[in-house]
Amino acid sequence: MPPTPETQGLLAMLEEAGGPDISEQTPEEARAAIANFAAMQAGAPEPARVENRTVPGPAGEIPVRVYASAGDNLPVVMYFHGGGWVLGDIDSHDGTCKQLLAELGEAAVVSVHYRLAPEDKYPAAADDCYAAAAWVAENGAEIGVDGSRMAVCGDSAGGNLSAVVSQMARDKGGPAIAAQVLHVPVTDHNYSYPSYTENAEGMLLTRASMVWFWDHYLPSDAAGKEAYASPMQADDLSGLPPALIQTAEYDPLRDEGEAYGAAIEAAGGDVTVHRYDGVVHDPFMMFAVIPTGIECLKEAAAYINERI
Repeated sequence: MPPTPETQGLLAMLEEAGGPDISEQTPEEARAAIANFAAMQAGAPEPARVENRTVPGPAGEIPVRVYASAGDNLPVVMYFHGGGWVLGDIDSHDGTCKQLLAELGEAAVVSVHYRLAPEDKYPAAADDCYAAAAWVAENGAEIGVDGSRMAVCGDSAGGNLSAVVSQMARDKGGPAIAAQVLHVPVTDHNYSYPSYTENAEGMLLTRASMVWFWDHYLPSDAAGKEAYASPMQADDLSGLPPALIQTAEYDPLRDEGEAYGAAIEAAGGDVTVHRYDGVVHDPFMMFAVIPTGIECLKEAAAYINERI
């Protein structure tokens, strides 16, 4: 289908605003620009409790933000933000996490500010996300959650990290993860998928930007073949948590997300793949202006609630 009216309006607004593609910016310039997306997350309900704190990580303390409904001993969703492993932080996805919690109901969301590239390249982000999930699983009572009822969720690079943490948890014998939600995820260091050609330019996320992100994240091309960088490259995709994979029609990452779902299914896994037509990359981040974003968040919350 053609882009939705809201998507067309967004693309027209961005074209009128002008400015260079992410691939033509420094990481510092691109990080400043992502702050503009906060306005596309306006209107999310305020949680009963919000707490900023840190948890131990492999290279020092990891900042996290806990969003919680009223009550204690709550099921918990570990949220890993998008931004190509280079951009984003807890603040850039504040509205997304609040809206996700509103859709979940009685639960908590823990948003993780993992180390960013190029200052800290792969596997720093993955290691931090796994460490945060493992800490919450063991020490959830400190933040009012039941760490034995855990899901992971993330958008774009955060979808990649959710998939990676799910693989790491399987490989390391824990923590137990009841569900993984991968929203428009990066799953493969591979630009040969047809959606990379179909949506190379003019649809918000460009092919050139993805090359830029990967080049900043990876210490070498060889690292891109490792499963904890490219989940699609894993030799074994069995034994993973149930997965919901959401893709967008006009997204360079569409086909690799769907290929990852097919590969999990072929390995005997429980997976649901839902392509959202008419939209560009990352409706989670733009739910206030792209109504499909709310649909995605509702589906994610329903999927998680059924499993935790």
